[in-house]
Amino acid sequence: MSWMLKPSAFIIAPHIGGIAGSFITRDSVKTWYKDIKKAPWTPPNWVFGPVWTSLYTGMGYASYLVYRDGGGFEGEASTALQLYAGHLALNWLWTPLFFGKKKFGLAAIEILFLAGSIVGCAVKFYPINKTASYIMLPYLAWACYASTLNIYIWLKN
Repeated sequence: MSWMLKPSAFIIAPHIGGIAGSFITRDSVKTWYKDIKKAPWTPPNWVFGPVWTSLYTGMGYASYLVYRDGGGFEGEASTALQLYAGHLALNWLWTPLFFGKKKFGLAAIEILFLAGSIVGCAVKFYPINKTASYIMLPYLAWACYASTLNIYIWLKN
């Protein structure tokens, strides 16, 4: 059973901010968000939950692989995991900026930094565990897509 604890902790960790952010998002989606101008390529609201759940799970598992294969927090993985922690902070910050404060422009800039940090994670993960690096790519694609949605809202509202 103990062999499952570390991977589980790494997988659960990114979900913490996602769950916290969902409390902000839930109220906004029912009120002001439904009335703003959104990009024609915006998916239905129900898509976001399953996508983020799978992305958080993937990034958590990727971080575990780097931890496992890179010597933990003290080994080769140290810098990669620090970058990953900073990236999580950026990930968790976006929701309060966009949905909480309605700072669409600031959120747009922030999500571009987030995308850059995902690239940084994928690059730092690669020499430690190639699979972990590849797991970050769908997340990068989604972050780029989400950036276009955010920028559209910023420019049209």
